Amino acid sequence: MSPRSTVALRTVLPPWLAHALRAQRGPVPWSAVTRGALAAGPLLLVAVLAGRVSLGVVAAIAAMLAGINDRPGSRRAAVKRLGAPALAGAGGMLAGTYVGDHVGALALTAVLTGLGLLAGGLSAIGPVASGAGTQLLVAAAVGAGMPVPEAGWTRALAFVAGAGWLLALRLALPTPGAMTGDFRFDGERDAVAGVYDAVAELLDATGTGHATARRAALTAALDHAQDALAGPRLRRCAGSAAERRLHAQYAAALPLAEAATALAWAGEPLTGRAAEGPRRLAAAVRENSRTGPLPAPTRSAPALRALDDALLHAAEAFDRGGGGDLHTRRRSARDLLRTAFGAGGREYGLRVALCFGASAAIAQALHHSHWYGRHTHWYWLPATAVFLVKPDLGPLVSRVLCRAAGTVLGALLFAGFAAVLPRPEGLVALVAVCGALVPVSTRHFAAQTAVVTVLVLSLVMVGGEPQASVSRIVETLLACAIVLIVGHLPMPGERGGQVRARLAAAGDAAQAYLVHVLEGSDDRAARWTLRREAYRTLAEARTAIALAAHELPALARHTEGTDEVAAVLERLVDTTTACAVHLDDTGRLAPGHRAELAELLGELAVRRDRAGLTAPVPALPLAV
Repeated sequence: MSPRSTVALRTVLPPWLAHALRAQRGPVPWSAVTRGALAAGPLLLVAVLAGRVSLGVVAAIAAMLAGINDRPGSRRAAVKRLGAPALAGAGGMLAGTYVGDHVGALALTAVLTGLGLLAGGLSAIGPVASGAGTQLLVAAAVGAGMPVPEAGWTRALAFVAGAGWLLALRLALPTPGAMTGDFRFDGERDAVAGVYDAVAELLDATGTGHATARRAALTAALDHAQDALAGPRLRRCAGSAAERRLHAQYAAALPLAEAATALAWAGEPLTGRAAEGPRRLAAAVRENSRTGPLPAPTRSAPALRALDDALLHAAEAFDRGGGGDLHTRRRSARDLLRTAFGAGGREYGLRVALCFGASAAIAQALHHSHWYGRHTHWYWLPATAVFLVKPDLGPLVSRVLCRAAGTVLGALLFAGFAAVLPRPEGLVALVAVCGALVPVSTRHFAAQTAVVTVLVLSLVMVGGEPQASVSRIVETLLACAIVLIVGHLPMPGERGGQVRARLAAAGDAAQAYLVHVLEGSDDRAARWTLRREAYRTLAEARTAIALAAHELPALARHTEGTDEVAAVLERLVDTTTACAVHLDDTGRLAPGHRAELAELLGELAVRRDRAGLTAPVPALPLAV
């Protein structure tokens, strides 16, 4: 089917079905493919040669899960993105092993349900916490059910070793084609250059219908660069000249982004000369070189004067390279706990606990009734339910359809491979191939499921169990049914808690930013920090709203109108940015700014009431 036919088909399908056809696009991540090929397969091969096949299977599972989280970005950010879930998975493996060995079916189900409640609530904190919650539950189920002779602490060490091996490859191997300067910072360099490119594209789109989408792309680029630079470190400040230079280049992009947003808000078309400077800065970041002369835009308006000043400041920062503030707002432990146990975390935790606990109970009942026959992998059912109940993987029905289709395809493919491949060397090679395909398959949940199914079935057979394609299909369909039922059960409190929590955070951040600007503070560093927080929380709210809108109508109706609230908040933050630039230039607000703010605040109150958001999004005070 051609791309045009696919788009046409999506327009006639309901949103909950059309989402299942969507796939991410982009170049093949060859560096991640290389790491995947060198991770699970070689680990399993070493274990087979050493006669410790069961530990090799555990290590390969950990490497596979880490490969799913191996996304583009900096090496420093990868330590947190891959390391935190791996540690959580090792803890889950340890807990699952000892509980599975020492308690009965009822107590085991109760413990797994409690872990689901905890992991589900913590997953509401953010992507890394979500990955940690997933690996905690999957590893707990595997530890409780996989027939491995080694002790729990040995399995946990094997799990850490498997994920740690992939992390070591991520830190040590250079990215192909990114050898300019110190290759350790190629992810940071690409992320910062992407910010300047996004600024240039927004300037090109000013005065056109594409400006809103380009502004959203600029927010995504800034979020990505901020995350790439703000990874875990032993020291508070950047430790090398190359890293300090990148920090300075990122900090210099913030006033450029502010001026570009103000120009887009004004809606006056610009000449190509305005975008030429940011493009040259992007090239200088990628090539790790000096900027050279930058073409200056005209200085006929406050925002254009701000753009010119920001270009001059950026040129100076590029030449000096003395470091810069990342303008991040660190969340305290209290903030994290409030998110985990707030409305969104409670709703998510309850659903994860019910799905994980119900699937574990049914799996235990089927296992002890000998429905499995000689198969002992009852843990597949709760482990599958964990992935299905994750809302960050897509809407509920889309997840279920893709999981079912991917599992059937993967099981059929594996049945064919198992019939012709020699054992165990052929299966080890198949694991290596699947490991290489994991980074590419993450673009669509069905493709990822098919690859993971082939990989897991290969590991099971290498571990000494018979071919299990049929039971894998049956268990997946059973897990799909469980998650569909639990996903539509009424829950205590208001539905759509995650969307409402994200929108409340966006409203609070927008309020803080507006108040700071209208107070006339000269602290630009604090302003840029508040601006970044406002746009980041809005992007997170937009993502949650988009996922909720693609649910079945019975679920989607609980978040109706929230997209309109988010749209008004975005316009309010854009207007606040334009006010900040104008205040810097003239020291007072223009009548047009006052009128726009008053109109947006009134519209926000109306939209908020229509969406039933009486408390989460407060009315923002217009104090001038």
